[in-house]
Order: sequence, then structure tokens, then C-alpha cells
Amino acid sequence: MPSFDIVSEIDLQEVRNAVDQANRETSTRFDFKGVKATFELADGKVLMAAEQEFQLQQMMDILRQKLVKRAVDLKALDVQEPAITLNAARQEVLLKEGVDSDTAKSMVKRIKGSKLKVQSQIQGDQVRVTGKNRDDLQEAMALLRGEDWGLPIKFSNFRD
Repeated sequence: MPSFDIVSEIDLQEVRNAVDQANRETSTRFDFKGVKATFELADGKVLMAAEQEFQLQQMMDILRQKLVKRAVDLKALDVQEPAITLNAARQEVLLKEGVDSDTAKSMVKRIKGSKLKVQSQIQGDQVRVTGKNRDDLQEAMALLRGEDWGLPIKFSNFRD
């Protein structure tokens, strides 16, 4: 039976390259001269450190630009609130990977509610969709693409 998987994953190498480029840009920009501003990629999150909150906002813009140029979907970012002290400001940006259980349940519910002749089941952090013919699977893909799930979805492992 034809099938495909719905996954949410990002290319960590591209994220690493974007973080490196963002570090280089902050070191050369005039408005960051004499300011200790750094990006760091660790454990599925990007840590930003600067001296003031407005610098964090500028750094976030730089990071977004670099990620977009590297074709990383910005829906994969979960920006946390900044932690601000007297002489330092820090902010974490979590990278979302995998389809969480609530989103997976709503995807399965949406597929079943559409009356398409496909079956869907949750398998860990992905959703597998199977059907009797390829056209039904393509309709299911179009249905899922048409909605905003709050994370970047990709279709992989398409089998005929």
C-alpha cells in the first residue's frame, strides 16, 4: 500500500552555519563595536547574549535573516523571553523538531474528518498516512499543506 510520513525536522548543519554567519556579522557591524554579543548553538537551542535588550532584538533579526538565507523554516523557532540583568541580557531560541502529540492528534483528526480514503496513525514523533492509491495520498498532502500547524511539516518516505 502506498504511504508517506509527516515529519518536522530541520537541518542542524544549516542552523550551525547560520549561527556562525550571525556571529561574524555582529563582530563586524558598527552598532556592535565594543559590545560583547554572541550566538551559541547548544543542545537544540540557540543562546544569544548581549549587554542590553534592544541588542538582543537586533541579534534576533540577524539570526532570522541568516536562517532564511539558509532555507531553514522560521516556524521551527520557539523564541523564549529574554533574561535581563543590570549588565547582561540573554535569550534562548529553542529549535522545534518532531511532531508533538497534540499536533499529531489534530492532524489525524483533520485527515479523518476530510472523508479521504486514507488511514493515519501516530508513530512517535511522526505521522504515517497510508491509502489505496497515490491520488488519495496527494489530496491528504494538499489538505495538510493548506493549514498552519505552528511547525514546519515535511512529507518523507513516500512509498508506492
